[in-house]
Amino acid sequence: MQYKSLLTQQEVGGMLNAARTEAQKNQWAVTIAIVDDGGHPLALERLDRCAPAGAYVAMEKARTAALARCESALLEQRINSGRSALLSSPLAGMLEGGVPIVIEGEVVGAIGVSGAKPDQDAQVAKVGAAAVAHA
Repeated sequence: MQYKSLLTQQEVGGMLNAARTEAQKNQWAVTIAIVDDGGHPLALERLDRCAPAGAYVAMEKARTAALARCESALLEQRINSGRSALLSSPLAGMLEGGVPIVIEGEVVGAIGVSGAKPDQDAQVAKVGAAAVAHA
């Protein structure tokens, strides 16, 4: 039998807080989504002034990063480099801003951020993902 790590609500709260703090420090109106390793929602927070679409896009970026087991930006880069077949994938968040959460070498979830510029979304997501070790 194999065992795997799972995210707790305490860890999810720590990641959400870290990501929110990073976004607010930079005055970025974003939505932050956290999912488990199967892409199922664990948390979603839309900051003031973030467009409603941000909630959908952030969730899809997180889901994509969890299921693909890589940053969503990597898939975007592959598409932009000519791998257009990826567009037929059922993953809808192949845009920068989705980051897998890795514990002991295994993806246990992902965080997705939407609402700012792509690199800013990714910055917020990476800060949130890094907080799992400190939760």
